[in-house]
Amino acid sequence: MNASPHTQQLVARFALAMAIFATIAGQLHALARFETVDGREDLELPLTRAWAEPAADLLRPLLDWAGADTVYLTYGKIWFPVFAAFTLAAFVVYQRRRPVGFEKWAFRVALTGYVVATASTFGEYYTPYLDESFLFLGLPGLLMTALGSTALGIAQLRNRSRPMVTAILLVAFIPLVLAITEVTSMGNAALPLAWAWAFAVRRVGSGPQAQSVVLNAASKAAAGASNASRRTNSSASGAPTSRSIPASSHSTEIGPV
Repeated sequence: MNASPHTQQLVARFALAMAIFATIAGQLHALARFETVDGREDLELPLTRAWAEPAADLLRPLLDWAGADTVYLTYGKIWFPVFAAFTLAAFVVYQRRRPVGFEKWAFRVALTGYVVATASTFGEYYTPYLDESFLFLGLPGLLMTALGSTALGIAQLRNRSRPMVTAILLVAFIPLVLAITEVTSMGNAALPLAWAWAFAVRRVGSGPQAQSVVLNAASKAAAGASNASRRTNSSASGAPTSRSIPASSHSTEIGPV
């Protein structure tokens, strides 16, 4: 992947928009899950019940427009673009940083986990194979994501990579997942990654290196336009530009031999 500065800016905006969207819409998906037979047991958790029951009463029209399973699967479709966004952002950051050593391998494990997890969200909510997708893609993707993100966060803390909030969110991914599932649904476990890579790609897309690339491209474009203009003017005048006229042997400027 070799993204241009313009593409990097688009990915940064996409990642930030999806992080904000997931933080809000993810709770609607959680409420839809709590309406299903399998999800009702989540309401036994005190922290979950404290916000979910009043929120469900307030948003009842958004939860009762179809059967509980249909509503749950429909709202679950939000996770595919969210996962795709932070995966793209992580690839852009990997490309720009060009990590080496332990960080490079941690990046590769994490990126592999992100891709598999993204494929899992598509299989779970966009195909009839929800259980199969979760078993063969979701679980392995979650394992690689957890291990790879944690290792990557440790490497970035050791290398003092910026922004520091990304490294902290990656290191704390597993504890954050456990905490999130005590309050809301498992799908929202993606929120730390969504925000971590939204912050990271925004920094690399607006940092000195990115600005240098843009300035160099603009400089080359301006130089090319200037050269093209000179060639055009030269062709239009019809005058030779590089050939010199030799002096005559009878020229008074040479004088007698």
